[in-house]
Amino acid sequence: MAPLRPVRGTRDFLPEDSRRRRHVEEQALAIARRYNYGEVSTPIFEFTEVFARTLGDTSDIVTKEMYTFEDRSGDRITLRPENTAGIVRAFLSNGLAQKLPVK
Repeated sequence: MAPLRPVRGTRDFLPEDSRRRRHVEEQALAIARRYNYGEVSTPIFEFTEVFARTLGDTSDIVTKEMYTFEDRSGDRITLRPENTAGIVRAFLSNGLAQKLPVK
């Protein structure tokens, strides 16, 4: 059996690391708020078409780096390989194009 370790390319944030990371995040959020930027959080998974359409069916992300599965209803769902497509989907599906400019 392989030793227990994080997946390649990831790491654990233990308490001291988490405090530093949280401090950096809080400073970034404070600066963003000062300039009237808002925060958007999207789901960790999306319908597969969100990524396949925006990244192209033959891109390396689509062909090599996506974890896709079918849910109980047969929809193809993909764990988010990057966040741009999800942000664009959220922008369009929530009518934010009607509220321009959006920061």
